[in-house]
Amino acid sequence: MRQQSWIKIVATCAVASTLSFLQVAAHASRSGNDHVPEPAKAVDLSRYVGKWYEFARYENLFEKNCEGVTADYEKRDDGLIKVINTCHEGSVSGPARAIEGKAKIIPNSRDAKLKVSFFGPFYVGKYWVLDHADDYSWSIVGEPSGIFLWILTRDAKPSEALATELISRATQLGYDASMIRRTKQ
Repeated sequence: MRQQSWIKIVATCAVASTLSFLQVAAHASRSGNDHVPEPAKAVDLSRYVGKWYEFARYENLFEKNCEGVTADYEKRDDGLIKVINTCHEGSVSGPARAIEGKAKIIPNSRDAKLKVSFFGPFYVGKYWVLDHADDYSWSIVGEPSGIFLWILTRDAKPSEALATELISRATQLGYDASMIRRTKQ
């Protein structure tokens, strides 16, 4: 019994240390938006779920060397959202790696703000749907620090007109366009 308690304590400390490191690493990154706005509109989660392709992002440690990035969202029976993020290492045809997590809606956010967990019960990631198309064909996602940005589309390769429009919209939201990196799909 004592050994099991000790193992739980060590495991908890290891997870806490990892989370602290991730938070420090995130804060050490440069913010591309010092004044992240509140989400522009409510999100209908039944329309938001499904497969999204990462059109562009701010570079970050956990997606280093990733191409062909997708995010799949699915409603769970317990009210949470199942999240599966997949990337291909080095190129679109590179080996795939995926991570599964879960997200919960932040109350009174019009379903536009979520907390995400890829580490068991710890919800440390913030996921704000800052804007989206009325038909849910694209979405711009950020978080309060302005360090992270993702531009998602339902099509793997959006038209150049839409690509230009999305970069422009991210800029209107206060993001530094020079930091936006297009993802190969």
